[in-house]
Amino acid sequence: MDPVGIAATAVPDAGPGPGWQSKCPWGAPKTASISCSLAEVMSEQLAKELQLEEENAAFPEVVAVAEGPFITGENIDTSSDLMLAQMLQMEFDREYDAQLRREEKKFNGDSKVSISFENYRKVHPFDSDSSEDEVDWQDTRHDPYRADKPTTTPKKGFIGKGKDITTKHDEVVCGRKNTARMENFAPGFQVGDGIGMDLKLSNQVFNALKQHAYSEERRSARLHEKKEHSTAEKAVDPKTRLLLYKMVNAGMLETITGCISTGKESVVFHAYGGNATEDDKVIPPECAIKVFKTTLNEFKNRDKYIKDDYRFKDRFSKLNPRKIIRMWAEKEMHNLTRMQNAGIPCPQVVILKKHILVMSFIGQDQVPAPKLKDVKLNSEDMKKAYYQILDMMQRLYKECKLVHADLSEYNMLWHDGKVWLIDVSQSVEPTHPHGLEFLFRDCRNVSQFFQKAGVAEALNERELFNAVSGLNITADNEVDFQEEIEALEKINEDHVQNHGKKVSTFSSDGDPPIYDE
Repeated sequence: MDPVGIAATAVPDAGPGPGWQSKCPWGAPKTASISCSLAEVMSEQLAKELQLEEENAAFPEVVAVAEGPFITGENIDTSSDLMLAQMLQMEFDREYDAQLRREEKKFNGDSKVSISFENYRKVHPFDSDSSEDEVDWQDTRHDPYRADKPTTTPKKGFIGKGKDITTKHDEVVCGRKNTARMENFAPGFQVGDGIGMDLKLSNQVFNALKQHAYSEERRSARLHEKKEHSTAEKAVDPKTRLLLYKMVNAGMLETITGCISTGKESVVFHAYGGNATEDDKVIPPECAIKVFKTTLNEFKNRDKYIKDDYRFKDRFSKLNPRKIIRMWAEKEMHNLTRMQNAGIPCPQVVILKKHILVMSFIGQDQVPAPKLKDVKLNSEDMKKAYYQILDMMQRLYKECKLVHADLSEYNMLWHDGKVWLIDVSQSVEPTHPHGLEFLFRDCRNVSQFFQKAGVAEALNERELFNAVSGLNITADNEVDFQEEIEALEKINEDHVQNHGKKVSTFSSDGDPPIYDE
């Protein structure tokens, strides 16, 4: 039993007596002592205290880790397994940190060069025993484990006096400043902990790294722009998707099924038309959505089709490159409208939203009509197709005042026993400075295709050009023929520059162009 408890029970209460009795060690205390049992003496708390005494005796210079009472469930809800796990982890971290400090002290001893184990400490985010004076390093701009940046040189240009003077051109000072300035590079450019290693960069090395960092930043920006602001094959950028979603939500389109064609300048999707009407136009059951790619790579060599077109010439110079792409879609819409009014088989325009053109679908049940180069026609159908194209080229030139400028078997579809023209975004008027050259190229493509297909009635490119344009150019060879075409275009271009008026039409009897005065 506890000796104090034995003394308390053995000695009876003493009454009032002399003063020496109150000071006698064998006298009974005035206040009754609290008795404790043997189980309380052998408690875990006493064992922990004895262990701390032994540790302090073995390592007297080590500061004891603040050991607070174990977190109990008196003021914390311990019904959650997560809370219990966190409490146990906190206790484990405290024990681990205390053991780590003891090992660090034992390892270093009295050596002048010490090794710190601070990087191996456990820092638990739910440690509630941290003092109020402790600083939360995540909420401050100063990091205690980070080396300080070199101090700047004052305005006078030097530091110190006499032999200890250091100018701003000092090699060591400049090297440390260059290392600190590397942190201003782009976040994606990894520079490492040069300040902590006391790295000193020369001006030559720093300038090379700076140039490389800027090059990588521009390259990353280009890749980001290409990814975020461009349409790729079978994919569209977020802005285009938003426009398509708006069309579906407005009831203009019921659903978009998928991609049916990809090209250098656009991506074509198939969609089912909705119940809504647009400008008193009934939306067809199946629609083709032509999305012009917003990358400028494919339009660098195609601006000649639009910058010299009098319909867009004034607006071309005032727009940025991305708005030119919208103008390209607008150009195709106007050309299709002219062709539709002239009765030429072509897709019907439904609506134009920025760089998205919704048209009627040439085909059936999500299956697009085959191109003329892919379809297998017999001799009669091929002959029929040739005369249809000849008639369409003449009507396109005379009634629509247009030249396809990219007419070939790739841009002609075979559907319902007749030929349909598509892809007219690059079409120009005959008064264009290169309009006749484009027409001659179209005639060459058509003539070569049908001659290879075995159509005996197919004209050569020069005869087809005269038949379509009505210009009876009598040249013996192709070189002289093209020279006369360039001469006609030069006359037309000079007239436009001098008088500011376009050519109204070309006469059918071979006379020079008639200008609109």
